[in-house]
Amino acid sequence: MSTHFPGNLFVVAAPSGAGKSSLVNALLAEDSRIQLSVSCTTRAPRGAEVDGVHYVFIDAPEFQRRIDAGEFLEWAEVHGNRYGTSKRWLESRMADGMDVLLEIDWQGAAQVRAQFDNAVSIFILPPSFEELRQRLTRRAEDAPEVIEQRLREARVELAQAKNFDFIIVNQDFTHALRDLRQVVAAQRLRYAAQRLSHPEVFRALGIL
Repeated sequence: MSTHFPGNLFVVAAPSGAGKSSLVNALLAEDSRIQLSVSCTTRAPRGAEVDGVHYVFIDAPEFQRRIDAGEFLEWAEVHGNRYGTSKRWLESRMADGMDVLLEIDWQGAAQVRAQFDNAVSIFILPPSFEELRQRLTRRAEDAPEVIEQRLREARVELAQAKNFDFIIVNQDFTHALRDLRQVVAAQRLRYAAQRLSHPEVFRALGIL
């Protein structure tokens, strides 16, 4: 379906360990026009994660209630936990002219694309499986068997990359961040995006 909001919607997905969160956080730190969508999840907080800032932490029955009520734009089960995006929250931000970025898995990205035909989807690739394994190991968050499970799942996730608009290979972080910036800048300059962001200009020129 078509959506007509002045704000843009960016969807970023990647297998675990590809560097998606690091790239997204670096982009958000330097671009105040983009706001990260805060997902609801049934998983427990990790480390210094704060409820309402990093995620909205809810239990399984409440998550199911929100599914049944149609409150999620998308939701998916990943590594045994559920994650979902509030439709009302996202649309209100975009209506106010804010660009919103969703950091989700490929299943959620497919659901978003089905509802927002102008969403910009970006997939982050690691340079190799060996590098992906090393990154997951250096992260020191998961047991060896969990790392192996994530690598098996990565093969399934990587097969979905062909369905995304843009591919960024995160071999060098600086170059990958530059590429991500360029995707955002290009989308903001598209005709449809500019027409919604600057209707007064188009109206004054008689091309609205």
